Amino acid sequence: MASAEIYMQRCLELAALGAGCVSPNPMVGAVIVHNGRIIGEGCHRKYGEAHAEVNAIKMVTDRYTDAAQLLKEATIYVSLEPCAHYGKTPPCADLIIKHQIPRVVVGCRDPFSQVDGKGIEKLLAAGVDVTTGVLEHECRWLNRRFFTRVQKHRPYIILKWAQTANGFFAPADGSQFWITGAESRKLVHQWRAEEDAILVGKNTVLADNPQLNVRYAEGRSPRRVVIDRQLQLDKTFNVFDKTVETLVFNAEKFDVDDNIKYIQLEDFDNYVPQYIMYQLYLQDIQSVIIEGGAKTSQHFIDAGLWDEARIFTGQATLRAGIPAPRLSGKNEGSQTIGSDILQIFTNQP
Repeated sequence: MASAEIYMQRCLELAALGAGCVSPNPMVGAVIVHNGRIIGEGCHRKYGEAHAEVNAIKMVTDRYTDAAQLLKEATIYVSLEPCAHYGKTPPCADLIIKHQIPRVVVGCRDPFSQVDGKGIEKLLAAGVDVTTGVLEHECRWLNRRFFTRVQKHRPYIILKWAQTANGFFAPADGSQFWITGAESRKLVHQWRAEEDAILVGKNTVLADNPQLNVRYAEGRSPRRVVIDRQLQLDKTFNVFDKTVETLVFNAEKFDVDDNIKYIQLEDFDNYVPQYIMYQLYLQDIQSVIIEGGAKTSQHFIDAGLWDEARIFTGQATLRAGIPAPRLSGKNEGSQTIGSDILQIFTNQP
């Protein structure tokens, strides 16, 4: 692996530390190299706080008395194009120019309209040597949620379900039936901590009374999204405990009860997945994991509204039941989680 790719790989490792904390911003990592040695590195750790380039430069200025000279002779590697606009923080491109860092290596361009090449243009105009496209595919994949929200005006959609060895989602009566083991359930809770929201249908709430939190993992619980067309769920269910914001899509009313928001959809017979996803986009939700039920997941599949599917197959079987959802997509591989098999699919146009 070439040295530029090695340093960019380190940027990706750093960027991933911001998972679940920086949305709706992208995850970004930065590494500063002087004469083949890393002298500073940083990442964007929390939305509204310092960007990766700021933290990397600060590490250099905090550690070295000759920081100014070192930066004038260094190269900064950044997984995403440095910003060129004033948001919650000043432009990182300006900071690089201020410290006279002569060379910048960028993983991929930022698709956000206020950046999208403008950061690179600003650096070039200041005489900075800019290289782009190093590990571009990997950099884009890391920020696939951000890219989807910016380019498609909807959240990145992850489907997750468990199915029996013979292809059933649940017993015929929709009752609770554990298909996967403890290891898989812990992994799902870690996934939840990495996404902005988690969506379920009314029947899942009735059957499982889920908490939809991250009690088996570290991190913050995602916002909850419930589809309850006729508002048949009463307030005793866990999803209404007000521990996190909950959005209830229905056909009856617009209302707010503390941090429970009722969002009315006038047409519940057409384009429901599309309407819901656009409303989540307006709520600054960058990613959503759909955990059921089978009918809800199939609605999104049939609408072509999914990006990634994570499907567990357990060892249990059922003589009869609700069939698991059906999809076609690119099989990205499988792995063993405890006694379960996890398959990943992506929706390739």
